[in-house]
Amino acid sequence: MDELLAVRARGLTKCFGDVVALDDIALDVGQGQIHGLVGPNGAGKTTLLGLLLGLAVADSGSLEILGVPVGRAHAAPEGVAGFVDGPALYPSLTARQNLAALATLSGHDARTAGIDDVLGQVGLTDVADDRARGFSLGMRQRLGLAAALLTKPRLLVLDEPANGLDPAGKNHVHGVLTQLAADGTSVVLSGHRMDDLEALCSEVTIVAAGRAVFSGPLSKLAAENRELDYRLLTSDGQAARRLALDTDGVRVVDGSGTRNAASVLVVRAPASALDELVVRLVHSKIALRELAPVRSPLEAAFLALTEQQGPSR
Repeated sequence: MDELLAVRARGLTKCFGDVVALDDIALDVGQGQIHGLVGPNGAGKTTLLGLLLGLAVADSGSLEILGVPVGRAHAAPEGVAGFVDGPALYPSLTARQNLAALATLSGHDARTAGIDDVLGQVGLTDVADDRARGFSLGMRQRLGLAAALLTKPRLLVLDEPANGLDPAGKNHVHGVLTQLAADGTSVVLSGHRMDDLEALCSEVTIVAAGRAVFSGPLSKLAAENRELDYRLLTSDGQAARRLALDTDGVRVVDGSGTRNAASVLVVRAPASALDELVVRLVHSKIALRELAPVRSPLEAAFLALTEQQGPSR
């Protein structure tokens, strides 16, 4: 067992009747790492998160969490916290009362559990005495995160933590998770927003039809994804188009768009060919005002890999 791994799974399989939810899954999550789970609806992400939280057990395979082998008992090792399918809250209680009740249920003294600290950490101090039934989805998500943080977990497992958050709330939660990882807490989270996962995660696992079709660093995913579509905003669209057509490995997908009197060019190319095009644009004194992938490497790989697997189960 690698001492730097918070999660080590090999050959995890889980069936519900005739439905294979997980099929020979392997997963490594390092200490202080934010690891993303990506996949279509029904791909098995929630089942895998449930195994990490001790809400279910695998039919076969091995799982070690924080260095502890997980057996047949329905319980996660100490130091693991989080939620799947949304946090479980008491609607009639206030945010503060919810956390006090949850602290008591987990065997902690509510008076010394640091409730005010975690409320402040997730940005809910101003609504601490409001009843949870009046909270928006995003506020409930943040209260669920606060509840998980009460136990000062070493592994945090979150199902769609950014669901329902406005941009300010999302940035706040991202900041909390990034700081937790910097302090050594490992985070495993699922999500559908590729830009959110790319901003947060150092590694991802893409799940399709119960199988892990990719697992590793985002940099490796980008390298394996040979071609992407890129949008270029230049000062001279016609000249940029001619250079693109004359650059090996670059194909012009669309060159008809304009924005603010400048020209938008969409090309398809591997990273090496795109680099060559950018150098040629600079040498030709054509201003490159914007360069961005039409689809991120994670989104492009997600679509390619999950479509290869056929319909999710």
